[in-house]
Amino acid sequence: MSDSSVLVGLMSGTSLDGITAAVVRFNRTEADGVAAELLAFTSRDYTPAQRDRLARALSGTTPSEYTRLNFDLGGWLADAAISAIAEAGVARADIAAIASHGQSIWHEPGHSTWQTGESAVIAERTGIDVISDFRVRDMAAGGQGAPLVPMADGMLFSDPKTWRGLQNLGGIGNVSVVPPGGDLRSLRAFDTGPGCGVIDKVVRTLRPDLAYDLDGRLASKGNALTSVVDGLMSHEYFRTPPPKSTGPELFSQAYTDALIAACRAESPGCTDEDIVATAVSLTARSIADSYARFMPEPVEEVYLSGGGAKNPALVRAISDAISPKTVRDFDRTFFDGEAKEAVAFALLGYLHLAGRPGNVPSATGARGARILGKRTPA
Repeated sequence: MSDSSVLVGLMSGTSLDGITAAVVRFNRTEADGVAAELLAFTSRDYTPAQRDRLARALSGTTPSEYTRLNFDLGGWLADAAISAIAEAGVARADIAAIASHGQSIWHEPGHSTWQTGESAVIAERTGIDVISDFRVRDMAAGGQGAPLVPMADGMLFSDPKTWRGLQNLGGIGNVSVVPPGGDLRSLRAFDTGPGCGVIDKVVRTLRPDLAYDLDGRLASKGNALTSVVDGLMSHEYFRTPPPKSTGPELFSQAYTDALIAACRAESPGCTDEDIVATAVSLTARSIADSYARFMPEPVEEVYLSGGGAKNPALVRAISDAISPKTVRDFDRTFFDGEAKEAVAFALLGYLHLAGRPGNVPSATGARGARILGKRTPA
């Protein structure tokens, strides 16, 4: 590879809000380091019909629908990539590869994982090589297959002198504990539990006309039911030490329905706003509990990114829960935090092309460093 390469990263998260696409230029630095420049970032919301198909796939559908969804999602991902490339003003011939995470359908830590979104469709539609299926190699090597963003957190977002916490708030929450200088040997990461996924499912269940709680307006008007959150926090996942990962197989629609039912049983007169506030409190409490249990490092500042970082009610709840640690806005220090995961998978694609490992064994528990992803030629 040359010292400078442009890749596209594609991400469809467990919150089912849409596809993010980032066009990134990577430049090799001293001692095999990498610098990233975000050239363009686009976000394409799923239509209600698309979101419904994805949601049904997470809970179980027919072999025919899984097959059709795999190809259709490949087309949606290709459209997102094409839009981002046009936004960046980069010729397709100058794109080294598209790195597509796809959509997680099932993730079973310790055994297997499944992401869909046909790479061959993306390659045909764009005329660009596609690298996909990043999680399976780490799992085959005994790892959790997640989180994979820590490689980017260590290589791109470390501080030279202090420890940093980088908390992603996608459908699932995950944190990278990044040492000074981003030393991957000391970096740790794990899924903290729900990010904004349960919050979004609560909103869509109670208010079908809404995709999510815009600006945290519903949660801000409600009062969390502390006793319900206490009960939810008794789940063994929160007590399990890292390395660990989770996904929509645990924090599912059934889990959301149980949360709503518990709120109504505890307080028959509770409002929709109270239930949304309870889901917000669950995310904040789970993050704070994870830090107290599993973050002995001297982390003083935590940078929030992902869709949940746009929810002021959730940001306030997290800030209160993890005090005296200080919450920082990832956007103000680096770039739009909603692009972060797409940038991270673009980096994994870059490392694949360079023949370099993409996993952090201390984060995933794999037997060793592995080159991640499968390449589909243009």
